[in-house]
Amino acid sequence: MTLISLVIPCYNEQESIPIYFKTVATILNDFQKEYPMYEWEYWFINDGSNDSTKNELTKLNVEHPQTVHYIDFSRNFGKEAALLAGLAQAKGEYVCVMDVDLQDPPELIPQMIRTLATTDNDIVTAQRIDRTSEPKIRSFLADEFYAVMNHISKVKIAAGSRDFRMMKRPVITAILSMPEYNRFSKGIFSWIGFKTKILEYRHRDRVAGKTHWSMKQLFAYSMEGIMDFSNVPLAIATWLGILLLTSSLAGLTTIFIQAAFFHTVVANWLGYTLVIALIGGVQLSYLGVVGDYIGKIYLETKQRPHYIIRDKH
Repeated sequence: MTLISLVIPCYNEQESIPIYFKTVATILNDFQKEYPMYEWEYWFINDGSNDSTKNELTKLNVEHPQTVHYIDFSRNFGKEAALLAGLAQAKGEYVCVMDVDLQDPPELIPQMIRTLATTDNDIVTAQRIDRTSEPKIRSFLADEFYAVMNHISKVKIAAGSRDFRMMKRPVITAILSMPEYNRFSKGIFSWIGFKTKILEYRHRDRVAGKTHWSMKQLFAYSMEGIMDFSNVPLAIATWLGILLLTSSLAGLTTIFIQAAFFHTVVANWLGYTLVIALIGGVQLSYLGVVGDYIGKIYLETKQRPHYIIRDKH
């Protein structure tokens, strides 16, 4: 028998959980009739939900104690921590990561299994090829993020990539060997390498509830990814400093020539303002970027746990 683990992070998903389990269980049971050599386990991670998510998970655990397990965090630690906790608990030879809102189409799971079993691929990942029903500004910003990320980083991430993927055990071992506190899973999945097969699908709406990602959170997550896998922001600050310094010197030189050779009267405050503004801009922009990197180093050196488990079934 080959065990397949499903890792499902949950945050305030009381409405989605029953629909998810019924849908996925039906697909997997039908698949098992044709391929009886596979068995399943579910690992739900309750990421500090403040609704009835834990109650729904408890019901499933009572009804299916051999296959449905869950972890209950002491508070909300974020999706990255939830993914890490699920991967650490999963025992399967194949491990599938997916969202509970069914925007990740579970119909792809059988195809993922067959691909890993019959080819030399180590990862099968889903890639969304359209963003219908999503606000245009959000789609535009997402596309721009991938474009910038792929331009400035050696780690390439395909536009529309999702966390939804199935991986073999050596891939999970590689991911768990990376203990960093600041985590960006899409970047980590790409950084570790391994042979990957991409399955394309079209956008789906949530089956229930509403998204918990605001524009502010998405922007912060994007910056996390850029700074975790690229030092280009530091280089930008350096070149910006050089540009501003050069501009300042050119401006001051112009003022000096006009005053010395053409006897043009230039107000002293203009020169002072130019010098102060440009040098101040260099300092602030550079220190801001350096401060972000130092902040990340600070969090890494603390070696705090990524999450705290209040309960596990």
